[in-house]
Amino acid sequence: MRAVNAPVLANSVPPTSGPPPAVAERPTRIVVDLDRLARNLRLIRAHVGVPVMAIVKANAYGHGLVPVARHLQAQGVEQLGVAFVEEGIALRRAGVTAPVLVLGGIFGRQVAQFIAHDLEITVSSLDKLRQVEAAAEALGRKATIHLKIDTGMERIGVHSYSARGFIEAAVASRWCAVKGIYSHLACADDPHSPMTLQQLERFLEACAHFERIGAPMPLRHLANSGGVLHFPGTWLDMVRPGIVLYGVQPDPASRRTIPVEPAMSLASQVVYFKVVQAGHPVSYGATWAPPRDTRVVTVPIGYGDGYPRSLSSRGEVLIRGRRYPIVGRICMDQFMVDIGRDSAYNEDEVVLIGRQGGEAIAVEDLARLAGTIPYEILVGLNDRIPREYRGG
Repeated sequence: MRAVNAPVLANSVPPTSGPPPAVAERPTRIVVDLDRLARNLRLIRAHVGVPVMAIVKANAYGHGLVPVARHLQAQGVEQLGVAFVEEGIALRRAGVTAPVLVLGGIFGRQVAQFIAHDLEITVSSLDKLRQVEAAAEALGRKATIHLKIDTGMERIGVHSYSARGFIEAAVASRWCAVKGIYSHLACADDPHSPMTLQQLERFLEACAHFERIGAPMPLRHLANSGGVLHFPGTWLDMVRPGIVLYGVQPDPASRRTIPVEPAMSLASQVVYFKVVQAGHPVSYGATWAPPRDTRVVTVPIGYGDGYPRSLSSRGEVLIRGRRYPIVGRICMDQFMVDIGRDSAYNEDEVVLIGRQGGEAIAVEDLARLAGTIPYEILVGLNDRIPREYRGG
């Protein structure tokens, strides 16, 4: 994992608290390949042939909100999407000028902050529309909004079958400019799910109200990563790739219709080596003991960094190009690995996500072993782990 270009260490958001600068010396680190991220974006654009709203919420799926957003902006991405207003404000304070849509629900007291920072607002009900109108009028500045239609997620948004009055009110608003209308797919990760086409039908029926009232059609966006991979009918006027942009498949059922590659790797180093005698238990709870004398190394990363404790005695790592099991319970700050009769030395590289020699460990592999989804693996890796940005 040596860099061709000089690596850049960066925090994902402007620092307000957390570990001191000396953390840069920590051997455990995430490496984000910005060139690979840019290539993934190009592949998605070529695949769908429509503009892309790159989703950078949840710290850009663990890759680092600000560095990733800046790089995507430099690639000319048409739009960025975040979950919360705080994420949007962090981007603006970092100098990101690309259009940013906040996808989550809003509270009335927040609306002025959206408008002041030129953030596009998800309006998910008539009541929310009125709150945005009031804030925009008070500021004397129009708000840019996207209407959220619920086509089957039952999360936020006006039901598609009762959207006409909502759309008419938004179009008639003096203080809101309707830039987009969107919904969210619940089952698109599975290419065989019939629900996606049902949701598409409901969404298009809701969008047809614009034509019925003689209003211009705003940007229609529906496809998430699963939609991008499997359902061309959902691409419409813009797509919203999230996890697939980072080179990770959303679900075991997903098809690899775009040859994206992972932008993230995670590695540490051996910090300790010892011989453990047969029958002597390792780690908390004494849940594992070797049946014979063995060599065990300690790796300085744990669930305090977001590495899942559920990988205790289930996960694997790569050392010197070979695959070895994690043994015993993962601790808050470290875990142990059984290398059998093989050799390893302090400061040897340990790969947790990525390639070493002819072996590889993917995020999808960790999710399967941990009994979770790849999304949770990525977003769980917290800011205690330094991030390096290479390429770009």
